[in-house]
Amino acid sequence: MRFIISATTFLKSLQAISGVLTTNSALPILDNFLIESDGEMLKVTASDQETTMVVSVKPEIISDKGRIVVPAKVLIEWLKTLSDIPVTFVVNENYSVHISSGEGEYNLSGYNPDEYPQLPTIDNVTSFVVDSNILETAISKTLYATGNDEMRPAMAGVLCEAKEDRIIFVATDAHKLVRYARMDAHSENEISFIFPKKPLNLLKNVIGASKAETVQINYTDKHVVFVFGNFTLTCLQIIGKFPNYSAVIPTDNPNVLLIDRSQLINTLQRISIFANQSTHQVRLKLAGQELAIVAEDIDYSNDGYERLTCNYSGEDMDIGFNAKSLIEMLNNIDSEIARIELSQPNRAGLIFPNEPSSSDEDILMLIMPIMLNS
Repeated sequence: MRFIISATTFLKSLQAISGVLTTNSALPILDNFLIESDGEMLKVTASDQETTMVVSVKPEIISDKGRIVVPAKVLIEWLKTLSDIPVTFVVNENYSVHISSGEGEYNLSGYNPDEYPQLPTIDNVTSFVVDSNILETAISKTLYATGNDEMRPAMAGVLCEAKEDRIIFVATDAHKLVRYARMDAHSENEISFIFPKKPLNLLKNVIGASKAETVQINYTDKHVVFVFGNFTLTCLQIIGKFPNYSAVIPTDNPNVLLIDRSQLINTLQRISIFANQSTHQVRLKLAGQELAIVAEDIDYSNDGYERLTCNYSGEDMDIGFNAKSLIEMLNNIDSEIARIELSQPNRAGLIFPNEPSSSDEDILMLIMPIMLNS
């Protein structure tokens, strides 16, 4: 097998899929790329067994069919040192690779491709297509709310509910919850599955760079396959029962706060410096048209206090929240004015953009309160 390819083109393709690779893999061969030629295109695979990503690349010149496994780290680090020049790869029968670029000649030891784990067979597929921008936005709006509790694996991913009139994405870690719905995306078949966190991070990083307009999502009882541009990403879905998120969303929230989102974020960032660094608790004291934000760290005798003018309708209230979670949520709405709906100091608060960026978009964020220190 022999091919000539631009160093920059090859590097970008390899870097795009390299996020799949893990350090200290149980199977050392998974520290490598599988490179395959059909005589016209190169197909490069990276896998950790649970997630597999494949990129197809068109070389400048390619001859012969063949397969080889090559060390991923060495190849990427070497390509980084080159300018955008043609690089020639010749794969020998003993799995060694001779590489030439400009005046340089190199030899790289490869491995038998038959030792590389076989890709999963995907049967009985249900498919739907999503606009790539919608999927990228949905991942960005929900991924940060996923949990890390190994005892509750379903909460370590993002729930996708595809319906005839909308697609809903939900993430929660039991302390916060985000529900993101798009009415301009749909599926002919109603399906529900949980995306793992790692492949969603990979998708978020690669979708934009791929310049693909749409993403085809293929769903089976075990796997989810994303096909977009010249990439294919296959992952195991998370098997488990996702929490009944609708049941925890309070419906009667008579106390409504409207406030400048950027101003609130800046204030919270300052005040939280003086909060307890394990709970990150801040207190929101609402009275009339004034919001007071208070933080205290008793262990170090630190405290902070700021007042903001706001538009508030409801009963006076003193409620505590995790400042980091609150800032994360506020950073993920696009409206200049944030709308926060509250019921009681011991019940969850809801955060919305006061002016949604699109009539086809619906986002709801829920944050559980922290019980106030006496």
